[in-house]
Amino acid sequence: MATTSTADSQSERDGDGPPLLALAPYAVAATRAAAIACQEWVGHGEKEKADGAATEAMRAVMGDVPGTGTVVIGEGEKDEAPMLHNDERVGTGAAPAFDIAVDPVECTTFCAQGLPGALATIAFAQADSFWSPGPALYMDKLVVGPKARDVIDIRDEPEENLERIAEALDKSVKEMRVVVLDKPRHEDLIARLRRAGAAVATPSDGDVAGALDALLPQGEADVLMGVGGTPEGVMTAGVVRALGGGMQGRVAPQSDEEAEAVADAGLEPDHVLELEELAAGECVFAATGVTGSTFLRRPWRVDDQWGTESVLIVPGAVQRIIEEGAR
Repeated sequence: MATTSTADSQSERDGDGPPLLALAPYAVAATRAAAIACQEWVGHGEKEKADGAATEAMRAVMGDVPGTGTVVIGEGEKDEAPMLHNDERVGTGAAPAFDIAVDPVECTTFCAQGLPGALATIAFAQADSFWSPGPALYMDKLVVGPKARDVIDIRDEPEENLERIAEALDKSVKEMRVVVLDKPRHEDLIARLRRAGAAVATPSDGDVAGALDALLPQGEADVLMGVGGTPEGVMTAGVVRALGGGMQGRVAPQSDEEAEAVADAGLEPDHVLELEELAAGECVFAATGVTGSTFLRRPWRVDDQWGTESVLIVPGAVQRIIEEGAR
């Protein structure tokens, strides 16, 4: 049995949208399968096994999608996974063609340690819509909701962006809440934001969840800043586009090897990736809770079946989906 509720919703689209929207249930099925498959590894300190189980389960679902999907950005490059790697084709081979950005377990460390916050995530977009980062594994990101989408400039100092975003939201800087990953590379950024007066939430991982916190009406954050993975960045761009928010990015190599590969590919760290470049067409995003959080519940057992909580985001609409039934 599945129940749904919609926030910030528009009327349901029953076949009047592009073919991409017909694939939305498969996105939820893929993240749901991944979340269930890795449950046996939650808290066991085996993040590779958790990620492998989730990836295999998600890949099995993707084989049944009625279309031809191309993994534009996925597991293979950054996490050295054997499936759902860049340029892999999935689906039945029919129409429509579509792009895929995927992270079967975002926050694998949280999953391995049994900590809240891990999600199974995937995004579909119209063919040739998602930016392909090639060898770029990391990118600098600036993400805001609709009210502040026209005031951000990732080239400016963080304090300047903070002030403009606060003004757009009719807040003082002291009322602002920023999400920045707790990484050594962000020590200065976090310190500067706090000196400016903002509250800074510093999860160790999970910038997709951090972006959702800034984008969704029920979220507690106002902006996401800082460097995270490119798979998460492309998926986030899909969510931003669907919800009318604002986003900019830049490739941000984190090693000499990555910097050399990025340069060889002709990617320029100074080039600002606007939302239209990151996600040029309509997008569908799905996430299912893996270890639970205030956002999405961890999968639970009902007799001999699994229950899950997911979120589905399509253009202009957010659906929270509770489903029971998988063995």
